[in-house]
Amino acid sequence: MPISYSCPHCGKQFSVADQFAGQSGPCAGCGQTITIPGMPMAGYKYAPPAAGSGMGGGTVALIVVLGILVLMCPCGIALLLPAVQAAREAARRTSSANNLKQIGIAIHNYHDTHGAYPPAVVTDANGTPLYSGRVLLLPFIEQATIYDQWDKSAAWDSPQNIELSNIMLKVFDDPSAQGHSHYEFVTGPGAMFEAGSPHKFGDITDGLANTIAVVEMRTTNPSWAAPSSVDINQLAAGLPQGNHPGGGQILLADGSVRFVAQSINPQTLRALATRKAGDSVGGF
Repeated sequence: MPISYSCPHCGKQFSVADQFAGQSGPCAGCGQTITIPGMPMAGYKYAPPAAGSGMGGGTVALIVVLGILVLMCPCGIALLLPAVQAAREAARRTSSANNLKQIGIAIHNYHDTHGAYPPAVVTDANGTPLYSGRVLLLPFIEQATIYDQWDKSAAWDSPQNIELSNIMLKVFDDPSAQGHSHYEFVTGPGAMFEAGSPHKFGDITDGLANTIAVVEMRTTNPSWAAPSSVDINQLAAGLPQGNHPGGGQILLADGSVRFVAQSINPQTLRALATRKAGDSVGGF
């Protein structure tokens, strides 16, 4: 027979099975320690659960029982931690994938506006790197205000641009390793962002879905605006170390995002990195 009672501390009403009579645990309402009565006793008021309380008696009972189990067996917390950590990592990975999708949309919108992809790194007339091509994507990720203030002829860390460079932009920040930019354009001979000649959709003859545009990887870049990228030859040696267990995420030229295992065949990765080599990608 269910036992109905009120917490003497906060007055909230609960109902639990009579098998828990006499046991103690934290109140689901206020967290104070309570003892489930076995018979009417001083300090407790028997009452049925309030109608429309928002929590059914079964839910309340489960919370109370879980609290009692944790008190009786503290190791239960340790057993729950791996599941909690796994859920948090899954959420961070999903958030990072959403960042990459936004970057992919920005790249496509830049292409539609300018007729070609942005350069991975913007240089001056002498070829000296000034800032990342990510700066050129700012108008397409709702950051036109920063872009309009940017001195296009100065370096990212110049007095003109350093304050803008220090603004944290979530779209360029992997939530698993906050504080740096973790999304790099793939550059080098044969890559989508090959220096010296801006490319178009039609130049990617291997197929947009078979060509890497951006790699999620662990970096120490001080800012999203710093002129950094990942060279195609680095990918030939294997997937760069990422911020997620087991591998990393890549943004393909068609705007899709894929999670790639750290153990991916380097030849497959190399084939994905090229835009017109005619090599076979296969499954990955």
